[in-house]
Amino acid sequence: MSTPSFPVDPAHAAPTSVSADAAPVSSAPDPARSSPHPPVLVASDLDRTLIYSAAALQLSMPDAQAPRLLCVEVYESRPLSYLTETAAGLLALLARNAVFVPTTTRTREQYGRVRLPGPPPAYAICANGGHLLVNGVSDRSWHDQVIRRLGDECAPLGEIRAHLLATADPAWLLKERIAEDLFAYLVVDRALLPEGWVKELAEWAEPRGWAVSLQGRKIYAVPRPLTKSAAMREVARRTGAGRTLAAGDSLLDADLLLAADRAWRPGHGELADAGWNAPHVESVAATGVAAGEQILRNLIRAAAPALA
Repeated sequence: MSTPSFPVDPAHAAPTSVSADAAPVSSAPDPARSSPHPPVLVASDLDRTLIYSAAALQLSMPDAQAPRLLCVEVYESRPLSYLTETAAGLLALLARNAVFVPTTTRTREQYGRVRLPGPPPAYAICANGGHLLVNGVSDRSWHDQVIRRLGDECAPLGEIRAHLLATADPAWLLKERIAEDLFAYLVVDRALLPEGWVKELAEWAEPRGWAVSLQGRKIYAVPRPLTKSAAMREVARRTGAGRTLAAGDSLLDADLLLAADRAWRPGHGELADAGWNAPHVESVAATGVAAGEQILRNLIRAAAPALA
């Protein structure tokens, strides 16, 4: 099934380097304080970029040759998300030598279940940029700024939700959720989802200032000004980052990848399926959990060449 295009706000479309004049505000350890050079900021999506559910692992090799896996998320007392043990070591190395910023569409509660290797990130971006966590706490001034912009530029969430519920068929709709009072998503049975339904939804949402993304079993409706790239720029400003690197797999990551100085995407996901590319965005050949490992190697080479 084809996925809808996800145009990017031109204000977020150009790679940027950020001035090193801004001082870090976090009390957590920051690479900027231990190096005479401006730090490198790495903003990476989590699900299907660095961490993977059992269904997304894509372990095509014989069982005896499969990589050892580390569980990094438990939900309802069951293991949910993994990365390879090699990737875990690479992520810890990266986090010690760059400003690593988990950047996710997950809510704060969903992000809180993830236990990543390495030092706790001083910054994290949740709800697709709606919440900027500083040492685990949402920055109120950032969130208030986001809410004001959404109110000025987009149709209200209630209108979008009502349309979703009115047009979705209970035959294939499994769940309907509101995330952080910012956006909505549906969990669907992909086998029963009608051809063209997502495209029709995207065409309806576009003039109302909303965008649509199909990721696995989830259909997201997200306000266009709610972007990961805007939050990444704010973290870069606060840390005085000299360069920004990014990684992601979905159409909701496109603005993030475009805003970074260099970026990577895996060989699977919405961006790969759509053949999406940009001059400074590299695609890795691997798919599934192996892609996460390859992306981390590339991030380390770019952020800390001496360690590669």
